[in-house]
Amino acid sequence: MTDFLLIRHGETDWNRELRFQGRIDIALNDIGLLQAQRLKTYFAQTMLQRSAHRHQIHSVVSSVLQRAHQTAQPIAELLGLETVLDPGLQEQCYGIFEGLTAQEIKLQYPEAWTQWLAFNSQVAVEGAESAQVFHDRVMQTMNALAAQYVDGHVVVVTHGGVLDMIWRHAQQHTLNGRRVCDIPNAGINHVSCQDGKWQVVSWADTVHLEDLPPQPIYHQTQLKA
Repeated sequence: MTDFLLIRHGETDWNRELRFQGRIDIALNDIGLLQAQRLKTYFAQTMLQRSAHRHQIHSVVSSVLQRAHQTAQPIAELLGLETVLDPGLQEQCYGIFEGLTAQEIKLQYPEAWTQWLAFNSQVAVEGAESAQVFHDRVMQTMNALAAQYVDGHVVVVTHGGVLDMIWRHAQQHTLNGRRVCDIPNAGINHVSCQDGKWQVVSWADTVHLEDLPPQPIYHQTQLKA
């Protein structure tokens, strides 16, 4: 069995503005940098417990985008590891939507917006990945990591969309339709993989962030408003 602690990157200014980030390489803002330090503190506080249970972290793997890498780096430094950058962990490509808010997209690309709101996993707007293509890329990457670190414990720092695909896959949830799981910035999600079968152990742990400012929440259920 391979054990994963999956972390969404810390907050960016575009998270705060609810912009589609996708592949655009946005840095963490001040809150995001603080969240990254809180993650480092969390791992420092749990290191002895993990060692006692033989759950020592074997690798820290990150998306190549800097918002993820910046979040991963303090954890890797604490653990004395080099962060491994994996392009397969990048966020979904949103094509013509990237850099825009929902309201801006409605004004500039009304037909594409209506198309996107159908949440059809086989359909993509111009320049984007469909949910099916995105899912297949994410799970190919995660299955490769599971095979590489058999019986290991791995920290993966990635993006909200990537985590949504992993959650849907583990829960055998359809790729069609809106996101239904919570994916907070710098939240910790525990999943495992054994013989190709994925399981969610725990999800969206934010105890280490509880006294920080409220997070910007991206609700797909509110996009038609």
